[in-house]
Amino acid sequence: MKVLVLGAAKEVGRSAFLVNANSTGILMDYGVLLKREPIFPMHVRPKDVDAVVITHAHLDHSGFVPSLFLSESASVPALGTPPTFELSRLLIEDMIKISGFYLPFEYIDLITMMKNSKNLQYKETYMVNDVKVTLHESGHVLGGASVILEHNGKRIFYTGDINTRGSKLLRPADLDFGEIDLMIIESTYSQSEQMPRDQAEKELLEFAYDVLERGGTLFIPAFSVERAQEIATVLKSNNFRHKVVMDGMALKANQIMMKHPTFLKDAEIFKRAINEAEWISGWNRRRSVVKEPCVIISPAGMLVGGSAVFYLQEIAKSDKNGVAMVSYQGEGTPGRTLLDRRVVSFDGRERKCLADVKRFEFSGHNSRSELFEILEHIKGNPKVLTVHGDGPSCTKFAEEIKIKYGFESKAPDTGESIEI
Repeated sequence: MKVLVLGAAKEVGRSAFLVNANSTGILMDYGVLLKREPIFPMHVRPKDVDAVVITHAHLDHSGFVPSLFLSESASVPALGTPPTFELSRLLIEDMIKISGFYLPFEYIDLITMMKNSKNLQYKETYMVNDVKVTLHESGHVLGGASVILEHNGKRIFYTGDINTRGSKLLRPADLDFGEIDLMIIESTYSQSEQMPRDQAEKELLEFAYDVLERGGTLFIPAFSVERAQEIATVLKSNNFRHKVVMDGMALKANQIMMKHPTFLKDAEIFKRAINEAEWISGWNRRRSVVKEPCVIISPAGMLVGGSAVFYLQEIAKSDKNGVAMVSYQGEGTPGRTLLDRRVVSFDGRERKCLADVKRFEFSGHNSRSELFEILEHIKGNPKVLTVHGDGPSCTKFAEEIKIKYGFESKAPDTGESIEI
């Protein structure tokens, strides 16, 4: 088998790996790198792809898949779990709708992709010619999966985005992957340790009570898929005593996620958290709730759009209020500006944010020590590719793996191919 790296090489975004096994081509992820204008992975001809596997719904893994379906007669099977397809459709539809930039596909191509989707459950095998495809629970986002490809006794394990801790929402990743010949492992936090999740939850709850008990409102900008729901579940599972409000595209994600209880760690807690929260449905309520002592959870997680912009502008006006940043903040985003400089944009002008702003680590990715724990599970003597991290995160991680385990490891470049 040969792997061609089409993206996510020394970068976080546009994950894409084309595996060729005896003339059978299987594409693992085909995402976009979202900047001011999106950066796409290397081009692959649809006729060279016999199947595409989508590990999870986030756009950096799913967002470019519709480009494989520009012909209505396209018949490439798209493989993934049921929640992955529904959430991918939600996010890709939104990207198409709000994009002020060029996308080489349209809504009709997304529909064709959905028509070609093949729903798989975890550990259910699917044959693409003589290549066996198996998905394992990844613990990163609802329906998220790692991938095992098997052909002629050779096995590839692609972690995708992985979380072996689990969360209030999701079970830990399944590491029962057996002996492998090649591992493609994410490196996002390979050089850092994140705050333990229990501590992050405790500090968020303390901050929430502090803000509300002084008569303020706490605003939590959160990614619409998984992060918003996780924060609501954290509050409910800790018997939070105050009103919780949800808004924006998170409401559509709520409805999708409630349809798939078997993919949740605790479906009952999740349903209570979502059903007992107030769902905002219009501007009249949006304008009034922002003046009440409550917790407001709304996308966008990086404050780049959606109802979050309105909430931030209102919350920022009073020092009684608070803003809890629980999502990753990319360079140049309004969220990063708020964290770094404590300023908010009002009609193109910057104003000081009077509200108390704090950051809490709720990443769905493994920390450094947990990534090494995955490597401890390896049986055999595989080659290892470190991907989905910035340059140093990938290159240093590969060097450390080689020194610690003796595995042939490297941080590949875009366009590089590796054979086993």
